[in-house]
Amino acid sequence: MSSNNNSNPYIRLSFHYASYGRPIGTICEMLNRYGKRVEDATRKAEVFADNIWNHLKVSPSLGDAAMARLAQGTKVLAEGGHEKLFQQEFQILPGEKLVKAFVCYLSTSTGPVIGTLYISTKRMTFCSDYSFCHYTSLGQQQWMYYKVVVGLDQLGTVNPSTNRLNPSEKYIHIVTRDGYEFWFMGFISYDKALKTLTETLQHHRDYSAGIVQVQVHDGSVNSTQNPNH
Repeated sequence: MSSNNNSNPYIRLSFHYASYGRPIGTICEMLNRYGKRVEDATRKAEVFADNIWNHLKVSPSLGDAAMARLAQGTKVLAEGGHEKLFQQEFQILPGEKLVKAFVCYLSTSTGPVIGTLYISTKRMTFCSDYSFCHYTSLGQQQWMYYKVVVGLDQLGTVNPSTNRLNPSEKYIHIVTRDGYEFWFMGFISYDKALKTLTETLQHHRDYSAGIVQVQVHDGSVNSTQNPNH
């Protein structure tokens, strides 16, 4: 399962310069500032303990995965929610709205990358939680975030998949219309993520085709053609 391809048009590497390693100092400062709020949020999330454990186990390093989740949760609280983070990382397109964000991993040729999958009314995007060290040809140190950006118009299929030997390992297999593949795994809310992505894609296609769904008095839903198309 690999989605790392130098010629892949949907993968973007976002660089920034740094004179230090992983920004632990920044993370610690954020944790100290928002520790109480994270603690409260963690207590409310105890019902998801099993899913979180499965999520953490995907990473080659359990400690790094736990740190990433804690740091990302703190960042979400500090910045005011996933919508603000989505806007910062990818910029909002005209008329675009964030539908939902899900923590997960992206499979790459170098191993799973922990991050957040954003599903909007126009795009499916992913951004890694951590920046990765990169050295230029001149030996200059850079830090890059691994990003994926796919417009809903470019999405071909969304396929659920399960490891036959271990049913708890579930994947979402994405194939673009031009044949590029992405595997997402380690979701804390797998069923909700699959449902959100599938329904958002279908709604986008219905809207693009000019199909309008109308709910009638008996609760059923009828589809009709939008006269504006």
